[in-house]
Amino acid sequence: MTGSTGEVAARKLYPKAQVKTFDDIMDAVTALNAGQLDAIITIYPTALQVSKKNPRLHILEERVDYEDTSAAIRKDNTRLLKQIDGVIGELKADGTMADMERRWLKPDLSPYEELDIKLPKTGTPLRVGVSATREPMSFVDATGRVTGHDGELARLIGARLNRPVEFYNMKFLALIPALQSGKIDVIISGMTHTAERAKKVSFTRTYYANSQVMLAPRPDVTEGTAPVAAGAVMTGPQDIADKRIAVLTSSVQDRYATKHYPKAKILQFDTVSDVVMALKAGKADAALFDESPLRDVLRKNPEFGLLGKPLFSTPMGVGFSKNRADLRVAFDRWLADNRANGTYDAMKRRWMDEGATQLPPLPQGGGRGTLIVGTMSAGLPFVAVHNGELVGFDIEMIRRFAASLDMDVRFTDMQFGALIPALAAGKVDMISASIAITDERKQQIDFGSSYFNGQVYAFARKDRIAGGDGTVALAGAKPESFLKRTADSFRINILQENRYHLILDGLLTTVVIAILATVFGTLLGGLVCFMRMSSRAILNVPARIYIAILRGMPVLVLLMLIFYVVFASVDINPVLVAVIAFGLNFAAYAAEIYRSGISGIDKGQSEAGIAMGFTRLQTFRFIILPQTIQRILPVYKGEFISLVKMTSIVGYIAVQDLTKASDIIRSRTFDAFFPLVMVAVLYFLIAWVLMQAIEYLECATDPKTRRRKMRHNLQERA
Repeated sequence: MTGSTGEVAARKLYPKAQVKTFDDIMDAVTALNAGQLDAIITIYPTALQVSKKNPRLHILEERVDYEDTSAAIRKDNTRLLKQIDGVIGELKADGTMADMERRWLKPDLSPYEELDIKLPKTGTPLRVGVSATREPMSFVDATGRVTGHDGELARLIGARLNRPVEFYNMKFLALIPALQSGKIDVIISGMTHTAERAKKVSFTRTYYANSQVMLAPRPDVTEGTAPVAAGAVMTGPQDIADKRIAVLTSSVQDRYATKHYPKAKILQFDTVSDVVMALKAGKADAALFDESPLRDVLRKNPEFGLLGKPLFSTPMGVGFSKNRADLRVAFDRWLADNRANGTYDAMKRRWMDEGATQLPPLPQGGGRGTLIVGTMSAGLPFVAVHNGELVGFDIEMIRRFAASLDMDVRFTDMQFGALIPALAAGKVDMISASIAITDERKQQIDFGSSYFNGQVYAFARKDRIAGGDGTVALAGAKPESFLKRTADSFRINILQENRYHLILDGLLTTVVIAILATVFGTLLGGLVCFMRMSSRAILNVPARIYIAILRGMPVLVLLMLIFYVVFASVDINPVLVAVIAFGLNFAAYAAEIYRSGISGIDKGQSEAGIAMGFTRLQTFRFIILPQTIQRILPVYKGEFISLVKMTSIVGYIAVQDLTKASDIIRSRTFDAFFPLVMVAVLYFLIAWVLMQAIEYLECATDPKTRRRKMRHNLQERA
């Protein structure tokens, strides 16, 4: 993204690559899906959300870079910096931040669980700058509210400081200028703490340990492999040797399948839900899973069945950094003690046999700090998210171990392939997610004593297994029609979550800005034209300079200069700023249009009017002006339509116009086609309606039209 740390990392790490930058993630995703890009570098939460809504994309295992996410505050506002630092520290200490990560950075598309935060209605508002097109960190919900991980954090800070919260939603590039100019008090929008940015703003303590990742298309899962035909059933693991096998990326099953089934097409997925979806859709013929998570999958998906006996068994262990032997030894000692006193057997019975979904009452620690543990919520019985909370055998085990050390614990739920790199980089203290102990992994990290011995099975849809009930629909179903896809896009982008309210609000804002800016620019242009045509240098020279500067300056630069510089110390509505900026720009062009129209009228007409007894003003009003209007309207009309289209950039100063509404919708749905086409159609309709009004004025000022109308009226009277 433009101006992000991902852009810096891309240019530094891949100097020979062609780097393209985009203002918003949905534009980059559109380019990636269109084949214009090979990969996207962005922050992990954003990549996670994109991969959930675009199954053909996945996050590559290797992290591009690790970074810290903080709130940004003006350099001179040390009091607010200290206050927000204190609040973030409190939220970390009481576990709120960890809970927020679990609720917002989830691996599936289940509904978010947002806290009901009561904010005061009076007092000095905390003005928070966000770029709310980066779900799940910051986005706009169905009611038009800014929400997400960062939106909730801003409200929590406001509640702790007893201040109302006002959000200013703008382009990411505009956040720091808005902060420096005093338009906002704080930036809470997934901003990375960098040395370059720290020269301009002050950063709070880190509230989220982030990473830059690479998002790329999955290998075509159907390439070179035809769908399994009806009746082509499998009887056991031996029948999957030349099939499409789904596995978790970098898992022990991945390595086993690659080694033992060289003729098979191995499909790697980041989450259990992705594997399940691939099987259901017929994109994979079989999958390999550990026995315990597989129980939960089979219980929730009765259309699946096992393919024969276990393929192999593997010990599972907790991973530790090689320089934390003390922590590994402490865990081994704790595990041995709990096996001896019966606690381990009770845990195993609770999660493996009884199928528990909630943690029992557990001892608490925290006096000696916090243990940061990497995990992956792949499903019960080991790790899963239930009612917004991480539960499972591994979670209970780690919490009991941390309590024995008198430490609190903070879990970081991440992709399986990121666990070992995060541990090796020191981002977590230990990892626990039913991780198989292998010789290859031992070269990178240390393992504690094995706490479970898991068996790996192959499973598939029952209609692919000999003796299955065959009730599941076969792959190769007819693709949806264009009308069906369009109807679905309309429902998702417009009706779902009442998103049409965003479009209506943006449409109204666009029309208001366009009309008011045109009126202001038309009047100001007349004044500038008068000055430009004056023979006095005191009037003529400033008008010439004004026209030259405004016509030579990009409208976006003018807009941001007026908002962040001219009105830096003024609390002014951004819509009014947009009207002023576009009006000033329009006036420069309108003045020259007027001048060319007036200059095209023979001077003899002015002299004749004065000779007939008209004053100069009357001569201009009754002789020159009507002809000028009729001459300039075609050019004026084109300039007016250009102004309407230029309003699409007002999102840079936190105005939610039609284009910004489209960006917000695309950031939620990642539909590249429908929102853009819809906005294009709406802009066309706005321009067409306004053009009709100007064409009516053009006809009304046309002498030929007036004469025809006069003759028609005379004929009717006769």
